[in-house]
Amino acid sequence: MAASEAPADSSEAALAAALADVPELARLLEIDPYLKPFAGDFQRRYKRFNETLNNIGENEGGIDKFSRGYESFGVHRCADGGLYCKEWAPGAEGVFLTGDFNDWNPFSYPYKKLDYGKWELYIPPKKNNSLLVPHGSKLKVVIRSKSGEILYRISPWAKYVTREGDNVNYDWIHWDPEHSYKFKHSKPKKPRGLRIYESHVGISSYEGKIASYKHFTCNVLPRIKDLGYNCIQMMAIMEHAYYASFGYQITSFFAASSRYGTPEELKELVDTAHSMGITVLLDVVHSHASKNSEDGLNMFDGTDSCYFHSGPRGNHDLWDSRLFAYSNWEVLRFLLSNIRWWLEEYGFDGFRFDGVTSMLYHHHGMGQGFSGDYHEYFGLQVDEDALIYLMLANHLIHTLYPDSITVAEDVSGMPALCSPISQGGVGFDYRLAMAIPDKWIQLLKEFKDEDWNMGNIVYTLTNRRYLEKCIAYAESHDQALVGDKTLAFWLMDAEMYTNMSVLTPFTPVIDRGIQLHKMIRLITHALGGEGYLNFMGNEFGHPEWLDFPRKGNNESYHYARRQFHLTDDDLLRYKFLNNFDRDMNKLEERCGWLSAPQAYVSEKHEANKIIAFERAGLLFIFNFHPSKSYTDYRVGTTLPGKFKIVLDTDAAEYGGHQRLDHNTDFFSEDFKHNERPCSLLVYIPSRVGLVLQNADMP
Repeated sequence: MAASEAPADSSEAALAAALADVPELARLLEIDPYLKPFAGDFQRRYKRFNETLNNIGENEGGIDKFSRGYESFGVHRCADGGLYCKEWAPGAEGVFLTGDFNDWNPFSYPYKKLDYGKWELYIPPKKNNSLLVPHGSKLKVVIRSKSGEILYRISPWAKYVTREGDNVNYDWIHWDPEHSYKFKHSKPKKPRGLRIYESHVGISSYEGKIASYKHFTCNVLPRIKDLGYNCIQMMAIMEHAYYASFGYQITSFFAASSRYGTPEELKELVDTAHSMGITVLLDVVHSHASKNSEDGLNMFDGTDSCYFHSGPRGNHDLWDSRLFAYSNWEVLRFLLSNIRWWLEEYGFDGFRFDGVTSMLYHHHGMGQGFSGDYHEYFGLQVDEDALIYLMLANHLIHTLYPDSITVAEDVSGMPALCSPISQGGVGFDYRLAMAIPDKWIQLLKEFKDEDWNMGNIVYTLTNRRYLEKCIAYAESHDQALVGDKTLAFWLMDAEMYTNMSVLTPFTPVIDRGIQLHKMIRLITHALGGEGYLNFMGNEFGHPEWLDFPRKGNNESYHYARRQFHLTDDDLLRYKFLNNFDRDMNKLEERCGWLSAPQAYVSEKHEANKIIAFERAGLLFIFNFHPSKSYTDYRVGTTLPGKFKIVLDTDAAEYGGHQRLDHNTDFFSEDFKHNERPCSLLVYIPSRVGLVLQNADMP
């Protein structure tokens, strides 16, 4: 008896130890008791996080000081007019600074070797007090490798790099303007419901060229504000040598992309967004780095390690890029300082972390189907070095700026990713609900409208971890890229080029496309999460895919643009989708369903193709049937009294058929229906989404 009880006693003791070490682990296990067998994993992660934090405190004076690496590393003008330079190059035999300032003599300014692979250089000021390295002049770090090779490198801490003319590689430009941009506006308050406009500066013009920060500030920000989005997620800002990488092959982590303009112009963009009450997130790529060595981090000190793992562990085979050694002290300093740099120098309000699944697992998610079995999220396949880094990053961000927002791009569904660190979680605020766009594409590709499964749609939209917030989206930039199709293209395809004029009658394809486009967005917005995301242009059914200039398309910019002017043309039907998107966002702003508890779904009727649910005191009704309308259809509700239509996808201003009278009052009665205490009768036309509000609500 005693022997059989021993494992149980041991298990209980292990659980008690984990609960003692992780301050609020009990709360996490209360929310999800199925995580109890993995309490030891949460304990180990939390202890490693705490140990790393304590080590930083003991050796660096705390994470606040540790995350200011950009104040000493790189090249800096001193108060006396001299220059202080510092680099980490553990594999180098010698380090030198060269550039325009010394006529490119590679060895005239050698760095002094310090402990732990660091090198520093102080160059005294000129006797006439003129600037030793003027703003705008070119620089290079010269590395003498252990094999004796002489390598010309860009500092990993470079703040501005640019490519001149037809040059293949980027040049490091010393950025030290006499008058830097001064922020005029305070950061907006953290939105209660996040409505994100996923944005790319370069493609934001209708012209076939790379658009500028200035263009985006003057022309796109007002549109975003008018559409009712309260947050923009800026893609492809961190410098990337290859434009067609969509900003995901970073070469200079501290440099804002110069192809759109100057650092000061990006600051003006962020500041202007703040003046409009718009929160600005940066798409941060710490999951991997470009393999470029001439103008990237790779082989910086002449070795294949330095910032990365050496050997196979340091390479991502699918992305053809390098992988960071997250447990390395100086790599931690570099990445945490990079986070802080974008928050403090540019005023960003948080981050969308790219490629989190790749970071979390040694297999990087490649060839993995993630069934939801909890054993997939724990054990040796988890890269705990990367996981601890993400915990440190979230800790730093939320300590510096408590209102900052962090979003994880994770397809695996790792439990506690968006739980507080004090519970043993990773500390993100939101995760992307990546299964939702896949579901819509699957339905449009593989099923006739009459075969859509209402229960499956509801399951996909509501299948998220309790108290871990999700950003829902019907489509993002992934679906807009060449090789895939946007929802509008799946729905209307080639007819978008010929039948979008209001002067021509609706074709069946365009009619179906416009109605379903609105319904899919509304049900995703209202049921799918605690935040909502849309990629620029998709709100009005942008008629073309996205393809950056590359050899395969003769370096054409024709598809690397957004044709916003289409919504301004009264003779085109794009305006209807644009109007609907705006009013949907404005209604959420007023009623706050994204910040309300998850919806109660009272009906998902397969034969009738009806979905009905309540959230934030609103009653949402969807009829996905392609042809059947229903008179006096009974729908359950918790609220007694009078209801009015507050949003109707069938309204004329949204390209609908105007089959509903918005002056009609609907009265709920004390008649139980679908487990709701009250119910009302309503006319529901085919292919319509409705939102009804109780007249007693504000």
